[in-house]
Amino acid sequence: MDNHNLKLMYDKYVKYLFITCAGLMAVIIFSIIFFVGKQGLLTFTEVSPFEFFSSAKWDPWEHQFGAFSFIFGSVVVTLLAIVFGAPLGLTGAVFMAKIAPKWLRDLMRPATDLYVAIPSVVYGYLGLMLLVPFLRDFFQVNTGFGLMAAAMILAIMILPTIISICEDAIRAVPKPLEEASLALGATRWQTLWKVVIPAALPGILTAIILAMARAIGETMAVQMLIGNTPVVATNLFTPTSTLTSNIVVEMGNTPFGSAWGNSLFLMALVLLVISLGMILLIRKIGARRLA
Repeated sequence: MDNHNLKLMYDKYVKYLFITCAGLMAVIIFSIIFFVGKQGLLTFTEVSPFEFFSSAKWDPWEHQFGAFSFIFGSVVVTLLAIVFGAPLGLTGAVFMAKIAPKWLRDLMRPATDLYVAIPSVVYGYLGLMLLVPFLRDFFQVNTGFGLMAAAMILAIMILPTIISICEDAIRAVPKPLEEASLALGATRWQTLWKVVIPAALPGILTAIILAMARAIGETMAVQMLIGNTPVVATNLFTPTSTLTSNIVVEMGNTPFGSAWGNSLFLMALVLLVISLGMILLIRKIGARRLA
């Protein structure tokens, strides 16, 4: 068999290998969604959808499974993390892409990427030891646990995602756009904020949505800082809970197949749906960017 035929046979087998791997991944993902969804939807045989999504009364011993406080906590803590982290991340990306000298940029980029390797439990422990006491003393509140502490730690955790993607988006802006703006008399700062950033906006939005997906799925750091109380937060320092933190706290105590256990699976399904929605939004933004 000559080299040409060997190459064709090799290409065919590699193609089949890739197709098999892709199909296997699709089957695994579909199986996870199917299992979580099947168990979660069994909740509605004993609990009405209206009670689950609209009630904040969570007491499994009294057969009350209202998950509104957890959904509300997840959404609010994610939005707060974006409010705190997005401006910092975008500012850092602009600095690294357009202002910092090359030697400093070469130093900061690996340092920024290093944040990703830090386990979330380390962030949670530092927040527990340093941030919670500071918030308690500074704002004169009872505990310091709550949405504020969790959101501030999440904002730090999502910074690498925002900085990296925003920097790449800013660097991808064509140079002629900047040169044309400067040639028309705009200052450097006017060019950055009125030309470069608007041109990089699809990539910036992608970074923010990916950061939101990371924040809403975070478990350990949030569980250590939010207070883990099944009540709707009335302020930033009310101990509350999220979908992920409640699943972690209660997953070891629930009999499989019970309404309690099924409701935790339904919370996981809600998280999957939210994450899927964010991924679809990212794809839509990416497609608009390419168009």
